[in-house]
Amino acid sequence: MPDALLARLAAIVGEAHVIAEAAAMQPWLTDWRGRYHGAARCIVRPGARAEVAAVVAACAAAGAPIVPQGGNTSLCGAATPDASGVAIVLNLGRLNRILAVDPVNDTITVEVGCTLAAVQAAARAAGRLFPLALAAEGTCQIGGNLSTNAGGVQVLRYGNARELTLGLEVVLADGTLWNGLRGLRKDNTGYDLKQVFIGAEGTLGVITAAVLKLFALPPVQTTCWLNVATPAAAVALLRQAKDAFDAQLTAFELISDTALGLVLRHIPDSRRPGAASPWYVLAEFSGTEPAAVETWLAARLAENAVADGTVAHSPTQARQLWALRENISEAQKIEGLSIKHDIAVPVSRLADFLAQADAALTTAFPDIRIVAFGHVGDGNLHYNLSRPASDNAAFIAQQPAVHRRVHDIVHALGGSISAEHGLGQLKREEILRYKSAAEMALMRAVKQALDPRGLMNPGKLL
Repeated sequence: MPDALLARLAAIVGEAHVIAEAAAMQPWLTDWRGRYHGAARCIVRPGARAEVAAVVAACAAAGAPIVPQGGNTSLCGAATPDASGVAIVLNLGRLNRILAVDPVNDTITVEVGCTLAAVQAAARAAGRLFPLALAAEGTCQIGGNLSTNAGGVQVLRYGNARELTLGLEVVLADGTLWNGLRGLRKDNTGYDLKQVFIGAEGTLGVITAAVLKLFALPPVQTTCWLNVATPAAAVALLRQAKDAFDAQLTAFELISDTALGLVLRHIPDSRRPGAASPWYVLAEFSGTEPAAVETWLAARLAENAVADGTVAHSPTQARQLWALRENISEAQKIEGLSIKHDIAVPVSRLADFLAQADAALTTAFPDIRIVAFGHVGDGNLHYNLSRPASDNAAFIAQQPAVHRRVHDIVHALGGSISAEHGLGQLKREEILRYKSAAEMALMRAVKQALDPRGLMNPGKLL
């Protein structure tokens, strides 16, 4: 029997943009890590925002679940359908237009299928900066960035995706198109509705366009790779850097030698910047003279707060240093499966978390390999665990017990079990242990109000 819904979708977006053959659908049915694999009734790829509204309305009329998908770079399975094969995967990659750049208002209006790199480039072409920066910026899309409230390396200075967004356009669960594309920094006319959809992982509606904040391009940047003895030393150095440079400190990343070792092993042309150290800091200073940074670093070397350091003296050298940080996830993927954590604790408790978690995990699982790195400037660490290949599969099978140890420590320190990756499928059940009943009830009430039939990205977040 012909599928009436697929015929309707083809009439909306064109037959070429409705993909229903099993083999052809596969690229959209597996997450970036290769952890989650699903099935779908079809993949539909609208090319205009009105088409998104029409697709969602058609699916709502047919009672078909919808899984919104951007660049498919989720680390929590948020953009992968379940195995039932009943969902429609709504891939938004064709909505890739820069709609407007207003350098006087410091805003850029974009469709959600634009890659993050494309938005950065459009801003730079207008002499402005869009500061959201992630390792996956060449493939991740703005819709996914907003749906997960992405953070990245410059949250310390500019905030995460939530702080960078002024307005949204959203298709609601019944196909209604809400136009909230306002480039206003002050609008006190009721609930700030855009914030409901940012970080909601497509469970409340489909974001189709956004008005994003822009900033001045820094006239000069200085990038440093610094050797530190401990995470506590890195946190102390962060405090000194913030006191000395305030908002001119735009990034402050912590990298373990184990994490660096994976990059050196698996990423071609990677080079260790200097002497080996247990820990490294990758810091970026914007808008201040390099000589001021070097004078400050000389004082830190003299007082042994830093053991060694490399200062990039060209954009090429800076990119090489950043590549060591940005390729950690890719190197881990090449190395094999690991149990990943994306946690946040107050910056003042970061060293406590690492000490407690390291002790708990190495006691419970001898020979464990801990790959820790992340955004120490805002208290967000990626804490990833594996064992040698000979027994890693058995270790991966113990993921619930590993999560429990790590997440209980995070919770006791006043932290969050998801800092910037979202919940997706991975942490949907785990969050119930750490959110209060009142919080869960509030989130379910919002979901019921906006998606009463539960058709928007079912099985994710809630």
